[in-house]
Amino acid sequence: MSSRPKTLKGRKLYIPPMAYGSARATAAVFRSAGIDAEPTPPSNERTIELGSRYTSGDECYPEKVTLGDFLRVAEGKDFDPSKTAFFMPTASGPCRFGQYAQLLETVFREIGADDVYVFSPSSRDGYDGIGSENMERAIWRGLIAADALRKMLLRCRPYEVRKGDMDAVYEESVARLCGVIEKPGISSGKRLEAIASALADSRTRFRAVPARYERGKPLIGIVGEIFCRMNRFSNEDLARKVEEQGGEAWLSDIGEWVWYTNSEKKLRIRDEGRQVAARLAKAKIKELVQRADEHAIYKPFEEDFAGIEEPEDIEEILDHAAPYLPRRGALGEMVLSVGKSVYLHRKGADGIIDISPFSCMNGIVCEAVYPEVSKDHDAMPIRNFYFDGTQVDLEQQIGIFLELARSYQARKKIERRYPAYFA
Repeated sequence: MSSRPKTLKGRKLYIPPMAYGSARATAAVFRSAGIDAEPTPPSNERTIELGSRYTSGDECYPEKVTLGDFLRVAEGKDFDPSKTAFFMPTASGPCRFGQYAQLLETVFREIGADDVYVFSPSSRDGYDGIGSENMERAIWRGLIAADALRKMLLRCRPYEVRKGDMDAVYEESVARLCGVIEKPGISSGKRLEAIASALADSRTRFRAVPARYERGKPLIGIVGEIFCRMNRFSNEDLARKVEEQGGEAWLSDIGEWVWYTNSEKKLRIRDEGRQVAARLAKAKIKELVQRADEHAIYKPFEEDFAGIEEPEDIEEILDHAAPYLPRRGALGEMVLSVGKSVYLHRKGADGIIDISPFSCMNGIVCEAVYPEVSKDHDAMPIRNFYFDGTQVDLEQQIGIFLELARSYQARKKIERRYPAYFA
């Protein structure tokens, strides 16, 4: 085994594509700091083959996909463990996600690639270990900008006249965003202005695509385990299937998870009882900066996101979940999914889909309380979809769910809001 210190310097860093645009934006941030970085190649059948080979069956589907994609990188003819790093954040709580990094290190030792560096910042400290404050802030901006572009795509694509036009604008927009992010030597203020300008241009391009913005499509909120709901390969592009069945998808974003980890960090500071005032002040200042960046990035889409606004404070989501799941006992996506379902109901959604890996504790706990959530909210339809790479008849199941959503839509008490340009 090499004694070479495991740092990112001199290595190529691979980012798992939990969400397509977010992975590309994160890689661009690392490139701006002089670190060679890119997302792993698109997942395919080989991904599952390799991931299955080095897992026992007890691991969740996202772990199999992530591991398989990293092992595909290791199959490359130019692969050099001493010059390779894999980005694998971790988290505390009941989710098996907290064990991903350890499994990766174990597998790479087994295949004789000990020198690979698994770069693993943690949610426990709000991902402070990701690098300098400037680096952390740049990644935050990239994630939020990618969230905004994905949200705009899902807002517009169901209404396009010619299939594929919105996807093309989205690809161009992500590429332009990454071009702005990866430029080195730009001040923080100037970079934020450049990101906002690029997004404003993207918004104009989306709006220029021929589309029939007519009211009445069922609005389906999508919640669940973060990787499986964001990764199109893992969920078989469920949001697109909702659109093909005549609906519009509202996908819970990555920013929601960051706000949650910030909130949990503040609770831990209070629990630990050490330098509480100073540490809380620092955490709150960080949140104020993040919120200011978020407002600047979302501002170009203010009119377009009418009716599908995200909550201003994550505590609103946690408060909605409280009657069903105790915040201090139900950690992670389960409390977010239940709380967001209530929030989506109040925004006029016509149904909720929870996407989770097969056997995921978050999905199982949520499924147990969703009947009560539905009963308390006008019997709004809520359906769990579990994924393990062997999903069958997904289109048919989505079609059946959309019929339930349309039935609810005809009798619901809360109407959704639309942008002014909807007929």
